Amino acid sequence: MVLLSALAVDDEAPALDELEYLLRSSDLVGEVVAVRSATEALRQLRDRAFDVVVLDIAMPGLGGMELASVLAQFSEPPSIVFVTAHEEHALEAFEVGAAGYLLKPVDQQRLGQVLRRLTPPRPHGPDESLEFVPVEAPGRTLMLSRREVAWVESAGDYVRIRTFDQRSFLVRLPLARMEEAWGQDGFARIHRQYLVCLKAIRELRSDGAQLFVEVSGTTLPVSRRHVRELRDRLVRQARPHR
Repeated sequence: MVLLSALAVDDEAPALDELEYLLRSSDLVGEVVAVRSATEALRQLRDRAFDVVVLDIAMPGLGGMELASVLAQFSEPPSIVFVTAHEEHALEAFEVGAAGYLLKPVDQQRLGQVLRRLTPPRPHGPDESLEFVPVEAPGRTLMLSRREVAWVESAGDYVRIRTFDQRSFLVRLPLARMEEAWGQDGFARIHRQYLVCLKAIRELRSDGAQLFVEVSGTTLPVSRRHVRELRDRLVRQARPHR
């Protein structure tokens, strides 16, 4: 299962401590960072990406609704879950695209229900490994090995698979499904549209605002939320095995 990274935001220390405890207690969350203002939350989000931001609404200075409106402008915004003592902001919360609206004191079960909606499902059994993918070629069906694949591009309900030898196949599979099956076998999500074989990456470069990778002769963008994980995985891959 892919665990969520969470940013907790509340100006009241006891409430923030409780929220952080609930998130860390969840088996759906892998990392939690806790801050006491929306301004500090923005600083955190400038440095790295989070899957979900769990925040209070009424805070001094920049409030929770204002922060959510700012985050909605991100190219790949995190999911937003509001925690508040006030019921009257629920409509406004969902107008800004909130994934959840929880009243204080936050109930562990209800928080878990919201987080579960944000977590990709885990594969079911060995037949889900996708070591070979059936692809259509003129007059025949090929069983394409995962080892032949350099990168995969999302195309709605389909994916476009690109091989090391420059072949291309359109397959009816969601990209998230392939990420689940191949994520532990040398593939990494670098963008909502792209899944790449780490061994196929030949270059990383930046224009100052955007990171790019060269994969089997093609330049692909890396979204902010995936930069840190990609760099970490490339470093681990480069280390000699002892």
